[in-house]
Amino acid sequence: MVTVDLHELNLKPNDVVLDAGCGLGRHLRQLARVPGLKIFGIDKSAAALSESYKSLETMPDSQSKDYLLSSADITRLPFADAAFDCIICSEVFEHIPRHEQALKELDRILKPQGTLVVSVPRFFAERICWFISREYYNEEGGHIRIYKKKQLREMLTGQGFKCWKINYKHALHSPYWWLKCLVGLKNEENLLVQYYKKFLEWDIMKKPRFVRMLEEFLNPIMGKSIVYYLKKG
Repeated sequence: MVTVDLHELNLKPNDVVLDAGCGLGRHLRQLARVPGLKIFGIDKSAAALSESYKSLETMPDSQSKDYLLSSADITRLPFADAAFDCIICSEVFEHIPRHEQALKELDRILKPQGTLVVSVPRFFAERICWFISREYYNEEGGHIRIYKKKQLREMLTGQGFKCWKINYKHALHSPYWWLKCLVGLKNEENLLVQYYKKFLEWDIMKKPRFVRMLEEFLNPIMGKSIVYYLKKG
């Protein structure tokens, strides 16, 4: 499930790109399909980094083997100033108590006129999850805040970034999480959860045109994620 549209980033050979909070590597694998990039991924989870590395190593259509993954704290990044041409930070800020410090660090290591992409859960879809399930927002390592569109945009532009596009993604995933909140987050035996998960997996693998068109239509209404595309300076 890729949240960031890489074609919007105008990446060029030899660009240095960071996925800050790479998780299991969903965006790293997309970046590896772009020839000539130098790719970095950081995460606090050693298990997630291990899975990301394995998936990159076994990719049949990789165009770049120039990547490095490491454990790091996003509020204290081990990189020099102005080290990256582009930074992706997808579904990370909602987990971080010191989110403003994290943004300052991303600003520090991004080159002038570099591209930053930030995505977080959208207010409407996330608020329903919080309303339905106390377990959802009490989950260890889970979401500690819900951003309103204007609130996060002001935080990003207040750091000096210019927002040139806002997009919405994953509308069909919103009902899946509402359903899980209703039946219990750990309840994988529920038949509706099982069937909906299989539907989402089928959609990711097969990308049927009708379903893709349906989601594009629904994204502005009930998209699970909101994505900010920004330029430094």
